Amino acid sequence: MTKSFQFFCSSLAIAGALGVALIDGGAPSTAAELAADAGAARTLPKSASATVGANDIIAFINEQIRAGWKEGGVGPSAKATDAEWCRRVYLDLIGRLPTVDELDAYLKSGGPDKRERLVSLLTGEATSAKDQAAADKYLEEYARNFSTKFSILFVGRPPAQRQNRELVNRNGMQAYLRGSFLRNKPWDKIVEEIVSAQGTTSPGSPEFNGATNFLVNKLAENATEATAKTAKYFLGIQVQCTQCHNHPFNDWKQDQFWGLNAFFRQTKSIENRSGQNVEYVTLGNEDFRGEGSNPKEAEIYYELRNGELRVAYPTFVDGTKINSSGYVNEVDRRTELAKLIVKHENFGKAFVNRMWGHFLGYGFTKPVDDMGPHNPVSHPELLDRVGREFAARGHNVRELIKWITLSEAYSLSSRTTPANKKDDPSLGEKPLFTHFYIRQMQAEELYESLLAATRAAEGDPDEQAAKKSMWLQQFTVTFGNDEGDEATTFNGTIPQVLMLMNGDLTNTALTSNFMKQLAAQGGSLKDKVDYLYLATLSRRPTSMEAQLAMAARGADQGAILQDVFWALLNSNEFIFNH
Repeated sequence: MTKSFQFFCSSLAIAGALGVALIDGGAPSTAAELAADAGAARTLPKSASATVGANDIIAFINEQIRAGWKEGGVGPSAKATDAEWCRRVYLDLIGRLPTVDELDAYLKSGGPDKRERLVSLLTGEATSAKDQAAADKYLEEYARNFSTKFSILFVGRPPAQRQNRELVNRNGMQAYLRGSFLRNKPWDKIVEEIVSAQGTTSPGSPEFNGATNFLVNKLAENATEATAKTAKYFLGIQVQCTQCHNHPFNDWKQDQFWGLNAFFRQTKSIENRSGQNVEYVTLGNEDFRGEGSNPKEAEIYYELRNGELRVAYPTFVDGTKINSSGYVNEVDRRTELAKLIVKHENFGKAFVNRMWGHFLGYGFTKPVDDMGPHNPVSHPELLDRVGREFAARGHNVRELIKWITLSEAYSLSSRTTPANKKDDPSLGEKPLFTHFYIRQMQAEELYESLLAATRAAEGDPDEQAAKKSMWLQQFTVTFGNDEGDEATTFNGTIPQVLMLMNGDLTNTALTSNFMKQLAAQGGSLKDKVDYLYLATLSRRPTSMEAQLAMAARGADQGAILQDVFWALLNSNEFIFNH
């Protein structure tokens, strides 16, 4: 490696691999069948308005964001370039960078609706007959990406160790979610099925229902974790602190926790083992006799801090009570709970908030699943309106994605200006969305992007899945709290840096047939360096970067290209979503 190229690598790669932000200053079944299946027998609420179209909703979002800028005394950054926006939307929708051909096709496309057409394509909707094959392909990737994200949220990652983790079949959870996203199943239907699920956890087991995996390992200690996670994920309400006492900082009370907890007391799981191994778990309902003497009331007791015992019956967070009988043939408590959840005013807003956070880096509250008077929303009118519109259109996930990705806030550059540098939510300020907030890729996104950039995805699918699982283990951190929460990002630790720089996947990419073919094919060295930049950073090199890369002309061309590729794969610009 020449001295000039050593400088190139150190400036581009090593600083980036350590997580130093250097983005500022850088160069700029078929989908139709599945959609038909999803729309069958769905009726919209009476509040749906046929006169309010997607453009009207997007215009309202833009209006509210601009009002926030004016109130905060800040101004927006410039628009992102087409290449920057394309890279961003591929990452957020299908979990990987665009290939050179995909980027080129988008940049060459025309029309004022080119961004809308790409969003539709990436979510599996063909806007013309010639796009159908591509739409089907992207639909698979879209479903994989979001089923992975929600599987992580609902059941965690495979390597993480925590109590009862062996009860969960993550493949079963992901299979259920993948099928749901393939069919664009409405979000309220997904949640109803998860909360009320019965059946077995593992693919191939009798009465398989992957949705059961959400609850099977959350039933210990009288289903307290099931209570907390259900409220948190689906309603944006954090009630876990009220298990033992009234919350000191918000309005949630101890009796609300135990009233909600009572809905889960009929729920039971049975382990089906082969020797010491759990083959699958059966989740179902059985009669709950209660902790008193009358199963027709099936009461439960909880203790106040002063030692006083109180009684609770199944009561939703808004005070709605149901039949308190513990007999399943008289009332299925979880089914009733599911109905109450999807009708609650928080339900649509909680999902909108979570999805906005996915695409923009921050939600309207921090954290995204803690809404209430104690934690004011940054843009309350926006969240209320979009939550209502989402519900009025049958909780259509793809529609919500279009509203967010086609909004002005999502289209802005990540480069800050003197007028908006103070808009920094990482310092605890409320987000104003004056620019796109730079964030690290999730580990799964990084892996899929490495495959896309290096063309290393070929081979046996099962073997590829095993390699991916082993690779991802190096990125998982499990916090030692009572909820078993996890964090999995590329956070710049030294082992992760070394793994990226010298790991099997990177080394395989550098010596792959792709690299050999690139070196052997005709064309100039500059064109080949340009190709590597497009494959990894979705842009061509700046004049200085090209000059540094070309400085080692006397060396073997294949070695030069390997050095350039190694540096790019380890650069912060590759690792970050910006």
